[in-house]
Amino acid sequence: MAKLVAQMVKCTARTISCSPRENLLALPISKVSLSVSRSIAMSPCLRAERLYTEKHEWITVDGKVGIVGISSYAQEALGDVVYAQLPNVGSVIEKEAECGALESVKAASELFSPVSGKVVEKNDAVEQTPSLVNTSCYEKGWLFKVELTNLDEVKNLMDEKAYNLYLKSDPH
Repeated sequence: MAKLVAQMVKCTARTISCSPRENLLALPISKVSLSVSRSIAMSPCLRAERLYTEKHEWITVDGKVGIVGISSYAQEALGDVVYAQLPNVGSVIEKEAECGALESVKAASELFSPVSGKVVEKNDAVEQTPSLVNTSCYEKGWLFKVELTNLDEVKNLMDEKAYNLYLKSDPH
């Protein structure tokens, strides 16, 4: 932690304007502290961007591996999920192809893959406790991980802002 703070102070020190005669350590501590807090507040978010399909699946991609789930909108529309059939590890799936299903007390819904690739992991916890999709659709309720075969396929997906506009548009 101390190393991180020291690095932040070094980076911040470059942004403080001092005359050549001034020493950074001679500056009032409030000025230095304010600059450090500004650099922390302005640092970019480190989590991967969540992308969405028109069928309400989401994916986050890290390298060549994507984590797939359903959106909050989808889980609310489904109601209480009571059964999850996820694709098996090793399965090869195609973009927009059916790859599993979720059943709720109200309805059944097919899962469609947002990308093409090979399933490298499925969330066994969701198969054992399907209600995780309702209580934590973006964290504990993810569905499966896929190794992408074509990274360009994510370019056609919606970011969060576009997805929210889509939700406000025509019925889906």
